[in-house]
Amino acid sequence: MESVQVAFWVVALLVVLAILFDFMNGFHDAANSIATVVSTGVLKPQQAVLFAAFFNVLAISFFQLKVAATIGKGIVDPGIVDHHVIFGALIGAITWNVITWWYGIPSSSSHALIGGIVGAVVAKSGTGALVAGGVLKTVLFIFVSPLLGFLLGSLLMVVVAWLFRRSSPLLVDNWFRRLQLVSAGLYSLGHGGNDAQKTIGLIWMLLVASGYMAAQDKSPPSWVIYACYMAIGLGTMFGGWRIVRTMGQKITKLKPVGGFCAETGGAITLFLATALGIPVSTTHTITGAIVGVGSVQRASSVRWGVAGNIVWAWIFTIPASAFVAGVCYWISFVLF
Repeated sequence: MESVQVAFWVVALLVVLAILFDFMNGFHDAANSIATVVSTGVLKPQQAVLFAAFFNVLAISFFQLKVAATIGKGIVDPGIVDHHVIFGALIGAITWNVITWWYGIPSSSSHALIGGIVGAVVAKSGTGALVAGGVLKTVLFIFVSPLLGFLLGSLLMVVVAWLFRRSSPLLVDNWFRRLQLVSAGLYSLGHGGNDAQKTIGLIWMLLVASGYMAAQDKSPPSWVIYACYMAIGLGTMFGGWRIVRTMGQKITKLKPVGGFCAETGGAITLFLATALGIPVSTTHTITGAIVGVGSVQRASSVRWGVAGNIVWAWIFTIPASAFVAGVCYWISFVLF
């Protein structure tokens, strides 16, 4: 009886840690949702975070749990996972998020979590415990999601420029100040739908590994779903202000029309990935879309040095969080 009680509290502690990670995900990635709408002056920062948080939580009504299923069963062999693996994965991801938030680097919370899971599992059982298809699909979309965001953002910018070629700049600005509220809402909806599900998948994996759920159960408990969506919404409300300036001003200067095109291109990418059950980075997606919009205006309007530094952070995210997770996996045996 005593060992069961200890196991319960270990699981409860890890669930709380996972919810904390989800909150940090929203906090860290808030800039992705609000940077364009704040930098163009359409919304004040306080308005923008409330707006984005609302749509983060509203996403619970729009998306199936395909991304959660990929995280729970499609990245690593679920039979290998235990509470030590989950602890290592979470600490690895949280550590990398704190480091990149502190330095204002828009890295991916999503890939930090995936790197954490991979690192902890490899520390326990080697690379044979990885599901090659799921890992390759996730790594592939490190490149596909920003590229697709880039293409869609730039294409929308070209189409809009052609459609409004005879309109006055003042008329275009007024129209897209309104339309950017729609695009920002859609992007936040996609952000909540894809990112909240990653933590849902992790907790789902933990509950199955700990014996609190059956492996054949097709969905996690409702409380897990609601808790994760609420946590990411609350995290967005507190906002990651250090990253807003990098995303909204340092890469390229945006006007409302550019913000609309970047957010819409990013939203389409996130909706598509979530429908396919692919855990993508909202950070990568919106960065690609912003660069695409800026490059259409003129290539020199994009600060390619800043964009290059961001890409290096993307490349290091999975191995860095995997390394920390592997170390924390072994430390966990001392703790519980």
